[in-house]
Amino acid sequence: MSSSRVIRSRDNPAFKRLVKLIDSGRHRRETGRIVLEGMRLLRALLARGGLPDLVAVAESEAQAPELAACLQAVPADRILLLSDALCARLSDLATPPGVLAVAAPPPPRLRRTPPGFLLLLEDLQDPGNVGSILRTAAAAGVDLVLLSPGCADPWSPKVLRSAMGAHFLLPLRERADLLEAARGFAGQVIATSAHACVCLFDLDLTGPTAFILGNEGVGVTQRLQEAAHAVVRLPMPGGMESLNAAAAAAVCLYERVRQLQAAGRDGHTVNRCGE
Repeated sequence: MSSSRVIRSRDNPAFKRLVKLIDSGRHRRETGRIVLEGMRLLRALLARGGLPDLVAVAESEAQAPELAACLQAVPADRILLLSDALCARLSDLATPPGVLAVAAPPPPRLRRTPPGFLLLLEDLQDPGNVGSILRTAAAAGVDLVLLSPGCADPWSPKVLRSAMGAHFLLPLRERADLLEAARGFAGQVIATSAHACVCLFDLDLTGPTAFILGNEGVGVTQRLQEAAHAVVRLPMPGGMESLNAAAAAAVCLYERVRQLQAAGRDGHTVNRCGE
């Protein structure tokens, strides 16, 4: 890449469009585009046959071997070279990764139909929590994640970054009617609550299962608890009142994974130590 092509002005139209996409969830929805920050997400996009509309690269990263290898799959006219200062404006990280891609969201691909392992997220506000939960859900083999209208934007740069590529493995349904989904699910629906009497570990989770996780502050609403077949708590012998939402999700999802493996009914390909 020639240094004469480096964009250095904040008034550049292409740079302004990038800023708008990063800063505005509404604009991302209207344009049907997302912003992928960092090499991991760019590789995930390319590995699944996606092609970015645009890749913005920091001047200092332009000759990095790993990036150069990735960019071989991207037409030259879709690569935008930015000064390091402009590229830093596009990231909220202390050390920006130096590469951003604009692309269409990956199409949802159900692991199986009908899905037997669902995760319903009700009004989770923190992007880091949402991203971490999506990462865990993808790793645990969840078939589908449904997000209520009150959840953080699952396609925001912060969520995408926290999810570490899970969006390319995990079908998502935004602005979902969780009550309708819970009532229509052909299996057991389990809501979580710190005040429940039933312990998660006392349930048989080897059949079709949907977990409901609620807002970081108020938890699962009463209407969704009433739609569930069971409301469960996680044991906390150490005396804490609650767990972080992402940690609670990991416990719930992996308890089902544990039970399925113990029963020899994994349902998905599982990587085991030594194999």
